[in-house]
Amino acid sequence: MRALVELLVRSLVDEVEAVDVQEHADVGFFRYEVRVAPGDVGRLIGRQGRTIRAVRQVVRAAALKDGVQVRVEVV
Repeated sequence: MRALVELLVRSLVDEVEAVDVQEHADVGFFRYEVRVAPGDVGRLIGRQGRTIRAVRQVVRAAALKDGVQVRVEVV
């Protein structure tokens, strides 16, 4: 799942080498903290949060097949 999050985020930003995805296992779900370059935060979030919402939906759909709950957060 972490690889999917990285793939999606790297395809959206300009500074690919600055992408950092940390996976944390919490009770009942996995949490992914995404860090990008300061200039790419707006690009990742998108207008009114549409882009990050789409990323979250794709990751949730993939996690549903594995029977896992996930959260994606931009830090």
